[in-house]
Amino acid sequence: MKSITVEKLLGNNKNYQQVTGNEESLKRVILTGEINRPGFELAGFFKHSDFRRIIVFGDKEMAFIAEMTEERQKEIFPCLINEEVPCIVICKGHACPEVLKNIADERNFPIFQTEMITGVVSSELMNTLEEKLARETLMHGVFLNIHGKGVIIKGDSGIGKSEIALELVKRGHLLVADDAVELYRIGQKIVGKAPAVLANLLEIRGIGVIDVSKMFGISAILDRNDVDLVIQLERWVPSREYTRVGVEENDISEDVLGIKIPKIVVPVSSGRSMSVIIEAAVMNMRLRDVGIDSSKEFVERILKNIDRNKQEQ
Repeated sequence: MKSITVEKLLGNNKNYQQVTGNEESLKRVILTGEINRPGFELAGFFKHSDFRRIIVFGDKEMAFIAEMTEERQKEIFPCLINEEVPCIVICKGHACPEVLKNIADERNFPIFQTEMITGVVSSELMNTLEEKLARETLMHGVFLNIHGKGVIIKGDSGIGKSEIALELVKRGHLLVADDAVELYRIGQKIVGKAPAVLANLLEIRGIGVIDVSKMFGISAILDRNDVDLVIQLERWVPSREYTRVGVEENDISEDVLGIKIPKIVVPVSSGRSMSVIIEAAVMNMRLRDVGIDSSKEFVERILKNIDRNKQEQ
């Protein structure tokens, strides 16, 4: 299971000021991307509470705490400040309650204050943690943004993936990664990016490594992109049947971290403009997204012609 420390999440963030705990307290580990607004816990109900979550105090929590007696605070706060809870964040500039501060100091527990509103803090923390704790894998191929769709081009070594990517970049599309693509599952989508050491680079046999951002400008690259389509390049096999009409029911997909990504197998042979074919595949996908299926329209046109011919006979 992936994890991140409180220090890496909040330690160097200027929007969050640490009010309790020392450097050692920041080594606490965060294992989940969810947060806890402790309404029931402040009332003394701890059944089913997930103490692995960061606790966030907003206006409602602080107003409730203000109504609690000092004795009641001394009963409740030790249950919130335990070994499992990573830290507490107090929003909108509210001061840390004195009883809470004293218990946190005794236990070397980190509490942070921020001027940001609770909704922004909650969203920021969950989005950051979701990315940092996301499941990940590595896929070999070239990743581009083509007509707004994230497309991974796969295939055997030497089949021409990078050369096709270069042609697509020249045609105005955006490079995300070459050779290796880091893939992360965030919610119900897959996000891909280049490993840091390979960012912006494209390897072309016979030329070497080129920096796409310097050769074509910073607008020719993207840091990351959602993955919408996988295109598998394979050498043309004369004996194999390839999709021609495109209405087959056995649509294929690529399973990436439990998410099925649409996949197209494209045969490579001399004389075929692969960059144009890939552009057409992506545009056809976009048309299908809005309910336009050229293949089905073609079949319907053929069937209408057959019916018309039967009626004329």
